Amino acid sequence: MNESTDDRYHTGRIKFWGETIGLHPFRLRMQQALVAIRGEEDVPASRYNLGSLKQLRPGIGIPLWLSKQKIKNKVIITNCFNHLQTPIEDGWSVKVTQTRDFRGKHLTYDSHNGTDLSVPIGTKLLAAAAGRVIRTISEFNRGGLKVYIDHGSGLITCSAHLARSLVKEGDRVERGQAIAITGYSGLDSLVTFPWGTPHTHFNTWLNGEPVDPFPHDGKPSLWRAGDTPEPFQPEADLGDNSDPFSESEFVEEHVREVVSACLTRSAREKLQEYASLYARAGHTIAEMNYYPTRFPVRKNMYTQEYPRTPMLDLPFDHKLFDGVVFSDEI
Repeated sequence: MNESTDDRYHTGRIKFWGETIGLHPFRLRMQQALVAIRGEEDVPASRYNLGSLKQLRPGIGIPLWLSKQKIKNKVIITNCFNHLQTPIEDGWSVKVTQTRDFRGKHLTYDSHNGTDLSVPIGTKLLAAAAGRVIRTISEFNRGGLKVYIDHGSGLITCSAHLARSLVKEGDRVERGQAIAITGYSGLDSLVTFPWGTPHTHFNTWLNGEPVDPFPHDGKPSLWRAGDTPEPFQPEADLGDNSDPFSESEFVEEHVREVVSACLTRSAREKLQEYASLYARAGHTIAEMNYYPTRFPVRKNMYTQEYPRTPMLDLPFDHKLFDGVVFSDEI
């Protein structure tokens, strides 16, 4: 079964079960799904309750499944970063027991540590800033297909629930370059289809730790446009459109300490296999933030503590989207 899409979004076709939902190879995906349901070594099972049903937004989701915009030219934010996280040692929680987003509202859930950008299936995802791809991986239990990019200055972004990656590890990318095709890959999609809302879960990590890109508690925005993100417009951008980019630098001793303390032997040994300090550090930050209970030692692995700096654009084409709207304000 193939999912046909509007040519305004991309020119190819994505396989519905294999890419949009990410079910292939089926046996591996089911094994990964059990990690979320039952837990595994050093990873507690995920937690749900009736409050989790708030993630079902068919009025928003069904048009997006059909590759149509729900609100013309707007990316819909369906979950924000939660500033009242529950203890991760208890397991990843999709419950709604203690929540506060950057606006002081409750558009989020207990363990949510990113921003959910809801767009039509098959939309091109663009690089939010110049950088280098440090990892691409598909894990059905945690976010489906993901692309991680190092933007320098201690900032990494990760985009999850993708259908197809257009880049590979090591690639240099420019601001506004197409890096993936959006979908809704991962266990979330399978469990909630067709009432769930397709989205790109967008993580921002500064100095190796998850942060909210929106301004909050007196902290500046990570969006170049200010309080809310806008897409990159090459013809309107001032100066040279090619951003200066330098690979992040890391302290080898700090990376070694974090990796050596990893509780899960298979994960620890895999990280130790990377000969390049840059690759080892990048993969460690990715693993540490998606499987935090495996890492009892957390420290800044960069050579310095970087401040919050406006660097990011809304990662979608300005010809299709001109900004965002919050689902609780529709």
